[in-house]
Amino acid sequence: MAKIAIGSIHEVTKPDCIHALIVEFIVTFIFIFAGVGSAMTTEKLVGNEVVALFFVAMAHALVVAVTISAGLRISGGHLNPAVTLGLLVGGHITVVRSLLYWIDQLLASVAACALLSYLTGGLALPVHTLAAGMDSLQGVIMEIVLTFSLLFTVYATLVDPKKGSLDGLGPLLTGLIVGANIMAAGSFSGASMNPARSFGPALVAGDWTDHWVYWVGPLIGGGLAGLIYENFFIVRTHVPLARDEESY
Repeated sequence: MAKIAIGSIHEVTKPDCIHALIVEFIVTFIFIFAGVGSAMTTEKLVGNEVVALFFVAMAHALVVAVTISAGLRISGGHLNPAVTLGLLVGGHITVVRSLLYWIDQLLASVAACALLSYLTGGLALPVHTLAAGMDSLQGVIMEIVLTFSLLFTVYATLVDPKKGSLDGLGPLLTGLIVGANIMAAGSFSGASMNPARSFGPALVAGDWTDHWVYWVGPLIGGGLAGLIYENFFIVRTHVPLARDEESY
């Protein structure tokens, strides 16, 4: 069972944490700007709905792959509170740093959406809401499944030390699962998978319709995936201490 580390508030004063927070803000900002911007573009340009959904899905897939790659070495390129939670329950990040990442990601999302609103002359920001005929429970379950698949992919391709031939492909494969999930569920729940992705547009637009769904679903899905993968599929070999090897 992975042990969750609490950490210390003093982490925020450490250079590596400061660098990580700066990079996490930048890559999350880029992701939200491109992701929300692509959705705004499809609403501005009249066209086929299937083509529009594919356009948004591909935009998210590409920007996720690029921004994870850009942030991987310094912040991990989480971009997403659900990803941070999934890594927290697996023991890969402390509680304190997770909270700092959450604040960072939400601020980056709000900044990106506010800038988009300004640059587009106040064009309406597309807010994640449930499609007609879908109730809250269905929306939560949909987001749980989508985010579970996202975190399972993150663990399998980026975290698992025995990823083998997948090594180096993690950012691209994570981007592809995001794009595929948007194609599959974008017309139903909006396929957020990311509370920060939903929070920025909701705050700037002042529209909180169904917003709680995009916190509860992704956080449950991300937490479950991290818990299950870390404890059932990752095998960590024991490295003996020097005294066990009698090499001192």
